[in-house]
Amino acid sequence: MGEDLEAHLGVLRAFVHLRLGRALRAKEETQDLVQSVCREVLAELPRHEARSGSGFRKWLFVAAENKIRDRWRHWRREKRDLAREVDLDSTRAADEETARQLACWITPSRQAASREELARLEQVFCELPDDYREVIVLARLRGWSHERIAEKLGRSEVATRTLLSRALARLALALEPDDQGTKATL
Repeated sequence: MGEDLEAHLGVLRAFVHLRLGRALRAKEETQDLVQSVCREVLAELPRHEARSGSGFRKWLFVAAENKIRDRWRHWRREKRDLAREVDLDSTRAADEETARQLACWITPSRQAASREELARLEQVFCELPDDYREVIVLARLRGWSHERIAEKLGRSEVATRTLLSRALARLALALEPDDQGTKATL
């Protein structure tokens, strides 16, 4: 099962990074949360293996969701409430480990550009409406079927397919350079 965890590590990092959101990412490091999830998963591995029919990937992502929810609760307590803080650095650089995982196909001469693109993707993703972000995460990162997404979102399968299509189109449009070479905004 340890090799299963290793096989899912890259997508787990991306999932945690995107699900944290900008405010929580200012307080928590993606890699720290991924490491904490992995530690908890490995500690519970014997109990998980005893249950038949439960998918490892699903279990891993549920553990990650729970960890993120716990960290949100921690920071939302009155004295640490993120809503009370003023964001002094809204252009915080993307986590380098995550950038390296997501941009491993880029040549060394383009790594700086890829980090900028990753930061841009993150910014545009955060600007998408909640339902667009949710459907992209469920379909592309968690690998859920449209049937399962429809059940989770309380919509029909056709509606979730349409929602995903629109979300991906809007994301692509926002990332596409306009005639002057600058990126479009949402």
